[in-house]
Amino acid sequence: MRLKPPIPPMEATSVDAIPAGPEWQYEPKWDGFRCLVFRHGDKIELQSKAGKPLTRYFPDVVESARALPAKQFVLDGEIAVPRGRAFSFDDLLQRIHPAASRIAKLAKETPALLIVFDLLEDERGNTLLDLPLAQRRPKLAAFAKKNFRDGLRLSPATTKLADAKGWLRQVGATLDGIIAKRRDAPYAAGTRDAMLKVKNYRSADCVVGGFRYGTNGKLVGSLLLGLYDEANLLHHVGFTSSIARAEKTALTARLEKLKGDQGFTGNAPGGPSRWSTERSAEWVPLKPKLVVEVCYDHFSGERFRHGTRLLRWRPDKAPQQCTMEQVKQKTADLMRLLK
Repeated sequence: MRLKPPIPPMEATSVDAIPAGPEWQYEPKWDGFRCLVFRHGDKIELQSKAGKPLTRYFPDVVESARALPAKQFVLDGEIAVPRGRAFSFDDLLQRIHPAASRIAKLAKETPALLIVFDLLEDERGNTLLDLPLAQRRPKLAAFAKKNFRDGLRLSPATTKLADAKGWLRQVGATLDGIIAKRRDAPYAAGTRDAMLKVKNYRSADCVVGGFRYGTNGKLVGSLLLGLYDEANLLHHVGFTSSIARAEKTALTARLEKLKGDQGFTGNAPGGPSRWSTERSAEWVPLKPKLVVEVCYDHFSGERFRHGTRLLRWRPDKAPQQCTMEQVKQKTADLMRLLK
């Protein structure tokens, strides 16, 4: 049987702690694009997590797959772009571009790497979806040893909880987290029952440089967050909208008393997006008096990549203490986990 795209990939459920027990296998959670690679002879296709084709965006990954001795297989993995000893999600995002010439240029300048963690069809055309992970993993390891060349790496795996915790200690905030998979489970495509993820979250103290009203236009919808650079300029770095409904009325009144200042003196929030209404896209600048601690997963391109979660207010913290220095990451050697 030959598997054909699209196949819904196995997905993970977020949990707060790494599960323990002999039934679990642990892997690093890589910060990239999920990708299924299909090869049947000369035909190679890349599929995203959402079931969309990625083939045109990663010609370098296609060529890496074409260079393998095996002429038939289906792999599950993560596309990442190495930069130094770690990976750059910003470089990865640049690949999603409409111009083929631009993609070809980036593929040469910043070649991508496919980090493989599952084998769904072997080189003989045998479908492995129904096999438990405890049987699929050795088959993947044997396939990798025989076939992998430059551009493909086998993702490490362990059944020891201490090893998984050790990965986090070794590379700290640079690693996206840990994935735990049940060793007795088949490849449960499209379900979340057999795979858990523990994200590597951290926190930062930020100045509230402004806010946006919610869709009703009367109560606060989100807080706009800022950090100071070395030149003492306050840059907009993201937002948080995790405000308890019961607190919004009092918080709105508190914020409105601080209106009338420039707000951000460096990079300021952008304008409306195609998903926002004219009212919700407007923002109100505030005097830099309030400080909040937020929880975040990634900081890149001088902003939080996703929305943050409000942890607590910090009246004990001076706004000028909220600097970019606290979100700078020491570059850890992620590449050594792949050797």
